[in-house]
Amino acid sequence: MPHSATPQTATPQGAARTSGVRLVHDLVVHVPSFQDAYDSHVFRQGDVLPHVFFWDVVQGTVRSFLTRTGADAGAEAGIGAGAEGAAADWRRTLDFLEERCGRGDTVVDEVIVTSFLGDLPSPHEPGHGIVLQLGPVMAARFGRMRPRG
Repeated sequence: MPHSATPQTATPQGAARTSGVRLVHDLVVHVPSFQDAYDSHVFRQGDVLPHVFFWDVVQGTVRSFLTRTGADAGAEAGIGAGAEGAAADWRRTLDFLEERCGRGDTVVDEVIVTSFLGDLPSPHEPGHGIVLQLGPVMAARFGRMRPRG
């Protein structure tokens, strides 16, 4: 029987953990198309693990970018049509993460920089053009982390 969790049901422990989990919950509220990925994540992991969940966020966001910008379908990058987060709106996701990255919460920044920006496609991979769409805060952090793209 599938387990269906909602962002409001998790019980995080510790202030730092709460901050990362809150980021995930707020993202799912802001971009509801991540709800299925969230439910699956909680079922598989037994809890919310922000860095692990953000792999699905990257995949869904890049897939949305490729689909909605008319770029390659993404199959070459391993982001096929059946993967989670397929309907994620890349613009809403980037806007949300940009706003959260600018707040100065080091735990949230670590999740976004390490597990979102760090996993964006490399220059030779489909979807790399999404890095040109990053807002000024995330673009600066991305540039420091990956100066060659």
